[in-house]
Amino acid sequence: MKKDFWKGRNVFITGGTGLLGYWITKYLVGAGAQITVLVHRGVPEVFDETFSKVNVVKGDITDYEKILSVLRNNKIETVFHLAAQTISPIANKNPIPTFKTNIEGTWVVLEACRNTQGIGRIVVASSDKAYGEEEVLPFTEKARLNGIRPYTVSKSCADLIATAYQKTYDMPICITRCGNFYGGGDLLIERLVPSAIKAAMNGEELVIRSDGKFVRDFFYVEDGALATILLAESMDKKEIWGEDFNFSYEKPIAVIDFVNIFFNKIGSVKKPKVLNEPLNEIREQYLSCEKARKMLLWTPTFSFEEGIEKTVLWYKDFFAKSGVSDKKGA
Repeated sequence: MKKDFWKGRNVFITGGTGLLGYWITKYLVGAGAQITVLVHRGVPEVFDETFSKVNVVKGDITDYEKILSVLRNNKIETVFHLAAQTISPIANKNPIPTFKTNIEGTWVVLEACRNTQGIGRIVVASSDKAYGEEEVLPFTEKARLNGIRPYTVSKSCADLIATAYQKTYDMPICITRCGNFYGGGDLLIERLVPSAIKAAMNGEELVIRSDGKFVRDFFYVEDGALATILLAESMDKKEIWGEDFNFSYEKPIAVIDFVNIFFNKIGSVKKPKVLNEPLNEIREQYLSCEKARKMLLWTPTFSFEEGIEKTVLWYKDFFAKSGVSDKKGA
């Protein structure tokens, strides 16, 4: 990360209190950027002092006039569009809010950017889920976008909308497609990693709805933040405008094996309960990052194991402050 690059730059981040957004905001605050963050409900109290150093604006990602005024009034130069509804079961139960947030929210942000002068770089966070389900793995950026369920469709659509704006209006847009993020800062405790750590700390039984054999590319979130920032820094080269980039550790692992890493790390004597329920989710999904390595000279900052260690430490501190004691699996 080039700290001098960001000093004094006006940056707009949607979804700044999400897992990825929190870490991007934290890194850029440390680099001296002037940051405006759009939040839907406000900043959670558990976050550190990072958000006391940014301009927090409450609003809906689909409110075009709000987004436009934020961009213009704050003389925004760089946009990180991260806001999304990211939970597949929620999307399956309530597809319309997911479509509005992920699809409409994307075209609203990009249309507002199109009508604002001075914006020199826009990074749209898509997802490996935009590829849908294909037989040929790992996914490269040449794979078709083939979402077939509400969440994956929403990511495929948002991804294509970003491409349409870039190609049609020659806008400075690039797209990221990252693996499954894990790391400190994920406040949706019902998600896999926070719930696994909490269960392991308390000696509770973690319930896995699937058969545990779904394969994913788990990617430590600080590396995701640094990769996204690197991409924005690289956009001085106009030839990468319109490009999409995969980011992950390229180490696919089954969900049950990933969970057991945390259980073993914390020392829990209980093992997860596997329900083996059928799920409308992608069975296997993992990425090739060769393009990012070649075009951006990208390499991860943290190892997979370092990410695990840092994640456990973050949640131990978080749960201790929240009244959750570490019972060492008792």
